[in-house]
Amino acid sequence: MKPKVLLVEDDESLVELIRYNLGAADFDVTSTPDGEEALMLAEEELPDVVILDWMVEGVSGIEVCRRLRRSPATANVPILMLTARAEEADRVRGLETGADDYLTKPFSPRELIARIRAVLRRLRPALTGGTLDYAGISMDTATHKVSRDGKQLSIGPTEFRLLRHLLEHPERVFSREQLMDAVWGRDGDIETRTVDVHIRRLRRAVNLDDTLPDVIRTVRSAGYALQVENPHKLAS
Repeated sequence: MKPKVLLVEDDESLVELIRYNLGAADFDVTSTPDGEEALMLAEEELPDVVILDWMVEGVSGIEVCRRLRRSPATANVPILMLTARAEEADRVRGLETGADDYLTKPFSPRELIARIRAVLRRLRPALTGGTLDYAGISMDTATHKVSRDGKQLSIGPTEFRLLRHLLEHPERVFSREQLMDAVWGRDGDIETRTVDVHIRRLRRAVNLDDTLPDVIRTVRSAGYALQVENPHKLAS
């Protein structure tokens, strides 16, 4: 699965340059010149990383950064600010507002790609062959091995992708539509009830046929979340 990049930039020539280079580096890029639209896209599509210019149309980049950090849905999305504002005070303000990295223009596309990958290694290890852990569940995204409390789990490929997405965002509630987009893609010819079927399969696999506490929470009229409701029970 290609890492999804949300590019917030109003210079069309620069957008084309970044799109070309990131596309060649196997990233999936969505772009907008408008800060307000960027906030909407981030909530709807949940990118793996945001590249954010300071001076954009509508809401400024620094305000977009602040709002992304304040929203529970996007609080953990990596943000890289890419801007012509090179003063030390601007760098400090950008980082203190919530940016994970800060790169000034003019820049090298190779350095931009390297910085994106470095941020993803730190904050989204599943996209770079790392290990994800939550509530005793451990997933090696390179070998596709999953265990819980040291016991190997048998999980199908769709359930693996579903669990990986939930492990990347523990305790966040996802609607069925959001899970469809994340796991099957925008072109997936499936219905929302298909999500329920795979959630049931995943629940059986992760909970070892109900011999372990359930860590997949169903939120009525909202969706699903990977969440420990009683951590003391899990630890016992």
